[in-house]
Formats: sequence, structure tokens, C-alpha cells
Amino acid sequence: MQYWLIKSEPYKWSWDDQVKKGVEHWDGVRNYQASNNMKAMNIGDLAFFYHSNEGKEIVGICEVVSDYYPDHTDEKGRFGMVDFKAVKPVNKPVTLAQIKADPKLADMALLKQSRLSVAPVRKNEWDYILKLSETTL
Repeated sequence: MQYWLIKSEPYKWSWDDQVKKGVEHWDGVRNYQASNNMKAMNIGDLAFFYHSNEGKEIVGICEVVSDYYPDHTDEKGRFGMVDFKAVKPVNKPVTLAQIKADPKLADMALLKQSRLSVAPVRKNEWDYILKLSETTL
């Protein structure tokens, strides 16, 4: 099992949109490192759903439900995507400010590589954020 964080601007695709759709592809990623992170995903991996720009907080949990496949929105055919299923909202959103202020999360990819829309989350970070969010799986 691997853990991830996926970011979306809520005015483009929000947690509520994800929940309404249930399962949706994660298209439009045009960063090679973020794309490589999706290539490394396995069916069953879990991801925090993070609202970027507006809100700046972890609001939900998704599950990877497909292998990496070509992104239909990429005219040049260089990038791919995976499908995510909404699992559940977190009980208490975890804000970027909280993450930045917590020494236990100082090495998170979210902070070290803040421009990545798809980033890995270490198991200890995952467990700690679940605790902060008062969420159990």
C-alpha cells in the first residue's frame, strides 16, 4: 500500500464534485514528476484529496481504482492518468497552515515540492494526518 496527496482547485474540481461523480479520472497533469507519481500508483492505494489555492486543506480520501493509462486531454500523448474513487471525507479538514506548523510533517512532499499536483505521502505522515483529521478508515 502506498499513500498519495492529490490537489485540485475547488472551482475546477472539488471534493463535492468527486463525491457526486464517485469514480473519476485525474486528467490534465502536465508535470513529469507528478505524472511519474501516478505511474507508480497501484489499484487500492489511497490518496488525500487536497483543495489548493482556495481552502488549502485536506478534505477527503480517495482510492486508486485503475492503472495508469493515456490522458485523453493530452494532444501530444505524453501524459496519462488514473481513476480515483471517493472513499470518505475527513472528519476535520487539515489545513496547510497546520501542516507547515507541525514539525512531524516538515518533510512532506506537499511542503518540499509544493507545486506538485500529485505527491507521495509517507506512511507515518498518512497516519498522523488521519489522527489530526480525527478520521479512521
